[in-house]
Amino acid sequence: MKKIINGKLYDTATANCVGTWCNTGNDSDFTYCQESLYRKRTGEYFLYGYGGPYSKYAYVHGDDRGYNEVIMPLKYEAAQKWAEEKLDGDQYIAIFGEIDEDDTHRTMTISISVSAIDRAKRNASRANLSLSAYIEQLISAQKDG
Repeated sequence: MKKIINGKLYDTATANCVGTWCNTGNDSDFTYCQESLYRKRTGEYFLYGYGGPYSKYAYVHGDDRGYNEVIMPLKYEAAQKWAEEKLDGDQYIAIFGEIDEDDTHRTMTISISVSAIDRAKRNASRANLSLSAYIEQLISAQKDG
């Protein structure tokens, strides 16, 4: 499914599906509901929902009901919350990384060029640092302006 929302393209064919949940195994059940979390190459998340005539995704027009599909953009925190509620712990960690329960670190998604990523990975490796530690070191070296 492809949808333009607020001037941005959301396309299930080009985004990466990172997690899926459904309420039953049978899509012929009128209450059937399936949701898939997608991440665009820009790092943005969206939810693709599909459901039967008595699901939350139903097409309703007067007395007419039917199967329907929708796309909903999600902020990073909303994507985390969805994954926390709908996926198991291993799936959540595969998407958002390890949980740091002391609350001193946050996971964030950014979009930078492939060449910059490759250069950062090489430099981090040479310095015997994780990519996260290398980036923190770069930021810490900057003077606050």
